[in-house]
Amino acid sequence: MSKMTTPPPSPVAAPPAPPGHGQSPQQSGLQSGLKNRHLSMIAVGGVIGAGLFVGSASGITAAGPGILLSYALVGALVVFVMRMLGEMAAANPTSGSFSAYADRALGRWAGFSIGWLYWFFWVVVLAVEATAGAAILTSWVPAVPQWAWALIVMVVLTATNLVSVASFGEFEFWFAGIKVVAIAAFIVIGGLAIFGVLPGSDNAATGFANLTSHGGFLPNGPSAILTGVLMVVFSFMGSEIVTLAAGESEDPQRAVTKATKSVIWRVGIFYLGSILVVVSLLPWNDPSIAKKGSYVAALDSIGIPHAGQIMNVIVLTAVLSCLNSGLYTASRMAFSLGQRGDAPRAFARTNSRGVPQAAILASVLFGFIAVGFNYLWPDTVFQFLLNSSGAVALFVWLVICFSQLRMRGIILRENPDKLVVRMWLFPYLTWATIAMISFVLVYMLTDDSEGGGRIQVLLSVLLAIVVVAVSLVRDRLGRNTVEKESLTAH
Repeated sequence: MSKMTTPPPSPVAAPPAPPGHGQSPQQSGLQSGLKNRHLSMIAVGGVIGAGLFVGSASGITAAGPGILLSYALVGALVVFVMRMLGEMAAANPTSGSFSAYADRALGRWAGFSIGWLYWFFWVVVLAVEATAGAAILTSWVPAVPQWAWALIVMVVLTATNLVSVASFGEFEFWFAGIKVVAIAAFIVIGGLAIFGVLPGSDNAATGFANLTSHGGFLPNGPSAILTGVLMVVFSFMGSEIVTLAAGESEDPQRAVTKATKSVIWRVGIFYLGSILVVVSLLPWNDPSIAKKGSYVAALDSIGIPHAGQIMNVIVLTAVLSCLNSGLYTASRMAFSLGQRGDAPRAFARTNSRGVPQAAILASVLFGFIAVGFNYLWPDTVFQFLLNSSGAVALFVWLVICFSQLRMRGIILRENPDKLVVRMWLFPYLTWATIAMISFVLVYMLTDDSEGGGRIQVLLSVLLAIVVVAVSLVRDRLGRNTVEKESLTAH
């Protein structure tokens, strides 16, 4: 950690800032323990979730080579949303990120609601990823039961988050680094095989013929592009983490600006590049894609030995990375909610190492409970949790868009010199993004399969209504209390 010239923070966080106003790490009690290299790798690795490795096969099966258009559409959404978020975060870096901006731009109810929904989303993700990681570890060491592996993984990563933000950053640096190297190597090796210049490759050098020679580029019709969008949209969640982490970095504005400007090539290379390699190496309807997974099938087609185990190691790394960053993200959102008086005040306290201990422990506790539900009632209670958090990612993106529409004017009025990142074609592209996200949500309602888009949207909307109602009731009760105290004083 770099030596700071300011006095060390108090173990107790400072009083809450006015709604929507971010605080520097020193003011909030957090410490700037994340180095620039940590932030850079968190930004790069944040867009590479386990969903890319695990979930891409179903998308390819549904849309054929046209899945590239699905990834391009969702990638464009992510780029636009991150640009909007980057505009606000560069002007006012804070651990609450979009929740704090919604608080300021849209009202207390918005910051409260989206903050708690986002926290809930990541707590459920903790359970999903812990179970996925435990399944891989159990296949390697079957003597240890799966529940024990899930417990071990959760405990270890909780410990790294509790030690210091620097230890979180260091773990995430290496986790993300492995993911980045793996994807880059896959693209290079696969690209050489596509053009027949990889020594010893078993794959016939077909160039890009597989993109059109098996029923065309859109073998299942244009509507399959939108079906693919529903399948891949949630694998992009996590790109916004860098804006929360920036509040604990050495140079928040620089980190956010750099991450925002690099999101285009990150999405282009890691998502579009790697999927292009898969659908070029293999016909989209090759049974091995659905059976083994897209990346394993592609590596097998080249003749890479032990492709399945290699990919298991990479997927496990992606899972651990998601767990590590998910716990960090959930705890910092809880911390920010505590600062603004929207969560227990204990969440806003930091220990002598600048770590919000209570917020971390509360988040991991609910993560453990969700893991328990996954083992005890996987098809009922846990499925309900999954479905009710299913559309939260899209709600978050919508809130970011609406917040940016209002925050642009606030920044220009109060601190115009801090508008160092600007959303393109404002406000037209912001409104176009809102329309695109809304269309995806509406289209999800047409998916009536079990655990499909319709049930996810309906349950997520129901959960959102409950959370907003709680917020409005709290505000009303708070106003009544203030009015009574005012009357008593007079």
